[in-house]
Amino acid sequence: MKAYGLPSHPYNLTPSALPIRSLLFQREPQWVPAHVLKHAYAPTAAGSWIEESGSLTARLRRIYGGGFGVKVLGQRWNKPYPDEIRILGLAWQRHTLVREVLLQDRGQALVAARSIIPREALRGMQCRLAHLGNRPLGELLFAYPRLARLSLEVSRIEPSHWRPDCLGELAPQGEIWGRRSVYAVASGQILVCEFFLPALITPT
Repeated sequence: MKAYGLPSHPYNLTPSALPIRSLLFQREPQWVPAHVLKHAYAPTAAGSWIEESGSLTARLRRIYGGGFGVKVLGQRWNKPYPDEIRILGLAWQRHTLVREVLLQDRGQALVAARSIIPREALRGMQCRLAHLGNRPLGELLFAYPRLARLSLEVSRIEPSHWRPDCLGELAPQGEIWGRRSVYAVASGQILVCEFFLPALITPT
């Protein structure tokens, strides 16, 4: 039964039939609180992006103008990674809307993003999050007047973390830094993970 106008599972698959948890990663990233990293060894090249308190989408639009765009890799109902379940306080068997995209400049990937959107957050945002298409999630989130970031964590991603079929497009020559934020919206919480790719950190 489809409630609140939410999208059904793609290809009529049941949640348990979905084959993989991520189209980006072959294993779950490991995260630490941002303040822990800052006192240890903060990355200089990615630092300003990790610490960005405003809309990442708005900042990218200011830099890249009309070349900025979103490529949707997948948006589907799936079971999140164990630590994503933990940080959102979800029941172990819960499935959420998992959205994975690339933020691009004229087709060049700048940021890889993964968002975990529980069903109650969709209801609270009048289901607009479920029907974004190629629009950036940040554009909708930061338009929400009561948006609040509840936590910020960082991760260092080695090339071996990525799915092999992503390596060509993402072009990670070494470690990639990422951040994840839990946002409070309406009646729920959303987890947004963003990974800063070489084309953004070391532009030619």
